[in-house]
Amino acid sequence: MKSPFNFGKKVSGEHFLNRKLDLDRLETNFVSGINTMVIAPRRWGKSSLVLKASERITKKNKFIKVCHLDLFRVKNENEFYEQLLSEIIKASSSKWEEWIKSAKSLLKGLVSSFSVGVDPYQDFKFKLNWEDPEMLQNAVLELPERIAIKKKIKFVICIDEFQKIDDFSDSLQIQQKLRSNWQSHQNCSYCLYGSKYHIINKLFSNESMPFFRFGDIIYLDKIPEKHWRKFIAKGFNSVNKTIDKKYIEYIINLSNNLPFHVQQLSHQVWRLTEDIVDDKVFQLAIDELLKYNNILYGRMIDDLSELQINLLKAISEGESKLNSKSVIQKYNLGTSGNVETIKKALMKKEIISFTGKSPEFEDPLFAYWFRNDYC
Repeated sequence: MKSPFNFGKKVSGEHFLNRKLDLDRLETNFVSGINTMVIAPRRWGKSSLVLKASERITKKNKFIKVCHLDLFRVKNENEFYEQLLSEIIKASSSKWEEWIKSAKSLLKGLVSSFSVGVDPYQDFKFKLNWEDPEMLQNAVLELPERIAIKKKIKFVICIDEFQKIDDFSDSLQIQQKLRSNWQSHQNCSYCLYGSKYHIINKLFSNESMPFFRFGDIIYLDKIPEKHWRKFIAKGFNSVNKTIDKKYIEYIINLSNNLPFHVQQLSHQVWRLTEDIVDDKVFQLAIDELLKYNNILYGRMIDDLSELQINLLKAISEGESKLNSKSVIQKYNLGTSGNVETIKKALMKKEIISFTGKSPEFEDPLFAYWFRNDYC
C-alpha cells in the first residue's frame, strides 16, 4: 500500500500543503520577471514551493521556460558555469538535437566537447574551453538573455543551494559578476535559495553583499497547525486507518510544524498502524526513528564542546534570553561573548537557527533525543 505521506524529496500534487500566499507571491514574481530570494531553514519546504510555482506558471504560460539548477554537488566556479550552461540549454528546448545546435551557434569556440549518455535528456553535458575564462563566463551569463530574445520567451532560472557560491575561491568577486550581469537582464529573472539559513540570510540581507536588494525576499513561516491537522487526518482516512486528534497534535508538536518531520513521523505512525493509532504504536514509531538516527546524533554530540552542549541544554529547557546573567550562570556558559561565539558555531553546524525571537533546534527529533535520551 502506498503511503499517503511523502518526505525527503520535493513534493507536489496531493503532498504539497497550503502556502497559498507564498505560492501566489512567487508565481506573480515569476510571471512579472521579478528576481526572488526564498529564505528559511532547511526542510521547511523551499524547494517544493519553487517547484510548485514553476509547475503552475509553465502550465499557464507556454512562453515562460523554467531552468532548475542544484549546486549541492558543484565544487568550484568552473563547474558552476558548466552546469548553468547545460541546464539553460536544456530548458530552452525539448529536443536534445536543438541543444547541440544552440550551443554551437551561440557559443562558437567556447564549447570544447559535448557528452551524451544513453538517455540524453538525463545525461547531457558540455565541456567548456577555458583558454579565456572571463570571455567564457560573460558568454555563459549572457546566454539565457540571448536565447530568450531569439526565441521570444521568458526565462525563470531557479538556483537551489545557492549558498555554495560562498565556498568558491574569490566568492565576493563571483557574486559581484553574477549580480552585474543578471540585473541587466530584461527577459530573465532569477530565484535563489538554499538550505544553510545563516549563510543565505547573510548573502541576501547584508548591505555589504552584492545580492543585497537584488529582488523580492520571501521569508517562509511555518505552515499553520490547522492545515497539518486536516492533512494528517485526511492521509490516514484515505487508507481506512483511524488516528485520534491527540496523536495528530503529538505529531505536529514533536515535529515542530516542519514539513519534512511532520510527514516523516506521520508516515512512520501510518506504517506501524493496522487499524487504529494507539499509545503503543505512537511510541514505537518514535523509538524506531530514534534508532535510525541514534548513531548520527551521537556523532553530532561527540563533535561539540562542553560549552556548546551547555547552550543546547539551555535552549532545550526553553531559555530564550541566552545572554542574560542568570542563564549564563545557570548553564556555566562563561561570558556573554562566549555565548555569541557558541551560537555562531552551532548555527554553522546547522544544529540551531534563529528565525524568530527564540532559538530552535533545526532537527526537532534531535531535540527530542537530546532532552529525553542524552540529558
